[in-house]
Amino acid sequence: MVTLDLPGFVTTFLAVMAALFVFAVGVGVLLIAILYLIDITQTQHAIRRNFPVIGRLRYRLEHLGVFFRQYFSAMDREEMPFNRAQRAWVYRAAKNLANTQPFGSTRDLRPPGTILFANATFPTLDAEPASAKPLVIGPACTQPFPARSFFNISAMSYGAISKPAVLALSNGARLAGCWMNTGEGGLSPYHLEGGADLIFQIGTAKYGVCDGQGGLDEAKLRAVAAHPQVRLFEIKLSQGAKPGKGGILPAAKVTPEIAAIRGIPVGRDSRSPNRHPEIADAGALLDFIDRVRSITGKPTGFKQVIGDPRWLDELCREIDRRGPASAPDFITVDSADGGTGAAPMSLLDYVGLPIQESLPLVVDKLAEYGLRERVRVIASGKLVTAGEVAWALCVGADFVNSARGFLFALGCIQSMQCDKNTCPAGITTHNPRLQRGLDTADKAERVRHYVENMRHEVEIIAHACGAADPRQLRREHCRIVVGPGHSIPLNELYRRDEQPPRQLEAA
Repeated sequence: MVTLDLPGFVTTFLAVMAALFVFAVGVGVLLIAILYLIDITQTQHAIRRNFPVIGRLRYRLEHLGVFFRQYFSAMDREEMPFNRAQRAWVYRAAKNLANTQPFGSTRDLRPPGTILFANATFPTLDAEPASAKPLVIGPACTQPFPARSFFNISAMSYGAISKPAVLALSNGARLAGCWMNTGEGGLSPYHLEGGADLIFQIGTAKYGVCDGQGGLDEAKLRAVAAHPQVRLFEIKLSQGAKPGKGGILPAAKVTPEIAAIRGIPVGRDSRSPNRHPEIADAGALLDFIDRVRSITGKPTGFKQVIGDPRWLDELCREIDRRGPASAPDFITVDSADGGTGAAPMSLLDYVGLPIQESLPLVVDKLAEYGLRERVRVIASGKLVTAGEVAWALCVGADFVNSARGFLFALGCIQSMQCDKNTCPAGITTHNPRLQRGLDTADKAERVRHYVENMRHEVEIIAHACGAADPRQLRREHCRIVVGPGHSIPLNELYRRDEQPPRQLEAA
């Protein structure tokens, strides 16, 4: 029988622990000494040189502040690019939770620029509205597209977002009956696997349909068009967050599969040209649209951030000269505050017109030249809540696209890691460990709920304004605050000339 000498055991244990503690302290002191010598002799960082070791905390706290600010210091409606109230609305809509709130609104209704909706004295009854007929895009095309949903998924490339994210979006889009834009990164198997209607975007690098010299490969384009799920083709001229610059996919995100789909080298930055080489003016744009439409037989339009509004006159006059058949089937108007995976801050902050100015410009210019019924208008750029979508419909948009709203639906926490392959939600990373957290089936249901709840809450706004259906919303239904205690309807803010629409000659 073994007898344990308890006092001796305790003494030995304490002696070992003391020795380990002394060793750890010694190692710690040695590391601090090394860091001290490094900091006091380096010349790149003044803070570290003047305050060795301790100065390092400044950079760490600056980094952590990005993540903790939204939880501890920012008010519900003051954070950028999306505040807590906006994100919370999307999260609850995606989870199909009640979006009712108690006590009163936290939204300040007084600042100039605030949007308000003019409720009708006798609102439309909240009976189930009759389903609106699909709105046809490209009725004169060989294969026109009857679009059912006014709210859809905007452009996000496979590469910018992960495989499970693409699968969740494409499956969710099918379940919700909305379309999904492939983004400029080409058509992946995961876009098709979900079964959703797709817009194939042709970016400036023409990924997936490029001939290797920067031109359009007509055989590849026909192969893409052969997929019945591909319903529209969108020529990307510019993107809201970086007008004047092409797409950027960091080398860390260019996997062998993504490189094969795009037709680019593995493990190298993927950078698109800042414009299509063959599109230098309005005439060349219409030529390119006609070329794509003739090859595919499907509706074709373009995506543009509006800068100089005079360009719209050039485009419409060229259509006037050629005839209405030459017009694009749709125009996607992107906002200067649109999203991106990576862009220079100089473009993010300073270039392009926001959607609040550009959308009415495009709608009114098309109406002025008699093209409003010929060309569908899609609004895109930071429209993630029901009020923002309803505003766009009031102004004249036929459809609204959202990208970041759907990222929130997938679980995005706005950690601002989109370009670093370290997205903690598994959405914009190709790290398998991080992707594992994104369950495709669960997130597809969240995408579906987000679309359905968006439609429902826009319908609530429409009914309050006396409109039976969201597509019946008009500018007089929406007002904008212009000063203390004073607002005006949008039809007065965006007052058109009283001249009748220009009549275009038949093609």
